[in-house]
Amino acid sequence: MILLVGSLQLGFLYAVMAMGIYISFRILNTPDLTVDGSFSLGMACAAVLTASGHPILALIATLFFGAIAGTATGLLQTKLLIHPILSGILVMTSLYTVNLAIMGGRSNLSVAGKATYFTMLKETFGGNMLMMTCFAIIPALLLLVIVPIFFKTHLGLAIRATGDNEEMVRASSINSNLTKCIGLAIANACVALSGGLISQYQMFSDVSSGSGMVIIGLASVIIGETLFGKRGVTIGIASAMIGSVIYRIIVAFALKIDLFPSYALKLISAVIVVIALSGPSVQQSYHQMKIRREVRRHAKREASTAYAETHECKQDL
Repeated sequence: MILLVGSLQLGFLYAVMAMGIYISFRILNTPDLTVDGSFSLGMACAAVLTASGHPILALIATLFFGAIAGTATGLLQTKLLIHPILSGILVMTSLYTVNLAIMGGRSNLSVAGKATYFTMLKETFGGNMLMMTCFAIIPALLLLVIVPIFFKTHLGLAIRATGDNEEMVRASSINSNLTKCIGLAIANACVALSGGLISQYQMFSDVSSGSGMVIIGLASVIIGETLFGKRGVTIGIASAMIGSVIYRIIVAFALKIDLFPSYALKLISAVIVVIALSGPSVQQSYHQMKIRREVRRHAKREASTAYAETHECKQDL
């Protein structure tokens, strides 16, 4: 039960990051690798401000600085015409130094004993396991309400149209460069907020904590789409949330039963993504194989029928 509840709490905290990756990879249709850096950026900003006694301001700051990181990636893509993947790698690499600078040159920073979002709610409402899970769900539910509403506004629809058909958007006199930068800013703001929440949940920040976050987020998105299919924005974001929780439960039980050592977490993540991505193609190949088998059976039946009819005609003659 403790393992399950812990997985639920982490799953909903990482669900905020999964939302950001869904926005960049599915809505904008842009491979954004800034995620690893912006997640650590959120952790670093949250840890420094939390240690200074400003836990709520810390979470607000993560949104701001994450948006700046996403905007930087968007400007490299749109203004300097750098490939999207390379743009993300450049910003991600630069953020490593930025994160170290934010934490005063230290690779990790503890906020143990400081007031955080979780300790404040715990003192107000109590700190049993159920309440802690509710505290972890609140940010994800708020974004689940706010983000779909935004993407139904005029600007949100323009961002969605940019991901679907950028040439059509330009022909409609919409600044596609601006919509792409805003979309990446929102995506990385969500990722940084997730990093800030994780920092306050675990009571420390580490500069290398963002390594592999792209794989984790993709796994969450793909698992959700495998279960619910590719639908509208609201269903897509909700499915990414649920996929994040399911992913955490899978990883927790995989490590619990000692099939893999604890350092195999990234390998397990990659395997889950491969299985989820290959699922549709395997299913399609299975259906095609069934169709070919039915075609061969039908051809054999027709050949047998034709042979029988020919044999009967010969006997009549």
